[in-house]
Amino acid sequence: MTTSAGPPTVETIAERAGVSIASVSRVLNGHGARPSTVRRVERAAAELGYVPNGVARSLKGGRTRQLTFAMPDVGNPVYVSMVRQIQAVAKPHGYRLLLHSTDAVAEDELDVVRSLADRTSDGLILCPIRVTDEHLSVLTKTARPVVVIGSLPDETAVDSVRADSVPGTVLAVRHLLAGGGRRIAFINGPADTVPGRNRSLGYRTALRDAGLDHEPALTVTTEFSIEAGSAAMHRLLDGDPAIDSVFCANDQLALGAIHAAQDRGLSIPGDLAVAGMDNSELARASHPALTSVDLGSAERGGIAAEMLLARLDGGTHPVRRETVAARLVTRASTRAPGAPAAPAREPAPRAADGSTVGAA
Repeated sequence: MTTSAGPPTVETIAERAGVSIASVSRVLNGHGARPSTVRRVERAAAELGYVPNGVARSLKGGRTRQLTFAMPDVGNPVYVSMVRQIQAVAKPHGYRLLLHSTDAVAEDELDVVRSLADRTSDGLILCPIRVTDEHLSVLTKTARPVVVIGSLPDETAVDSVRADSVPGTVLAVRHLLAGGGRRIAFINGPADTVPGRNRSLGYRTALRDAGLDHEPALTVTTEFSIEAGSAAMHRLLDGDPAIDSVFCANDQLALGAIHAAQDRGLSIPGDLAVAGMDNSELARASHPALTSVDLGSAERGGIAAEMLLARLDGGTHPVRRETVAARLVTRASTRAPGAPAAPAREPAPRAADGSTVGAA
């Protein structure tokens, strides 16, 4: 290791290797040199403990070879599938992927967009669940390319890819109706989010198309989590024990709803049919396996990565907006079309602590 007061520099490496400063610079920046020179420089750099300054190199060369993906919840299987596909597209092009979980906090999302000016990343894929006027303002003035996974107003000059969740919700509710459902409840996420608004619109549309009235008492709005789904299902069943089906705005909510129903001794789907949205790994791992609307999470991630790489390759082309179609994946948590309606039942007695008396 060097005994100089400061960290190793190009000059000290050149002195140790017995070559010119220009030769050291060429080797460290990957611009090539004679094999013997490369070996001497690399050996000297290692002996001196030299660590390349990636930020400084990016300021000089204009590229970091890094991309950032900012998502609301790094633990949500939906975003995990996006990460895998984004990386699968970006890695062969020599890019590393940086991950940032925003917790769906708008200011955190805006800070990530603004941080592109620091040149620590060549581009950003942002997945917001709320889009404010400030989002739109910041997104159109970015220092580096940005692609949004989500819905943006048509006039926004930002590349984006979105899911078609309104018709996807209609597919799920129609499936519950075809399976004999008549009292179909709805567990939604926050109503002020883009997913929350779209799921609500799809639910109401499917009921209207079936000639059924929308009953506010059959809807609970909560957070997108398993725990919230369980609490919401208990609340719904306490208020209306005749509920025979429930559509949940994502698979986490649906898994919580299944747990709550089973805690009360209800069979799935005999007493209660349950459908979710996202077709995540949770849907396949649930017991029974969960019917869910596939919104193409991995496909959206891959398209977003391709859009970002196209912008980084330079040139000019029109703003791209892509929509991934939804499809329903039916599994054991719902009744087959034509099945008889669930039998009427009385509410199970509840103990003082809220648990169901006698439930398995």
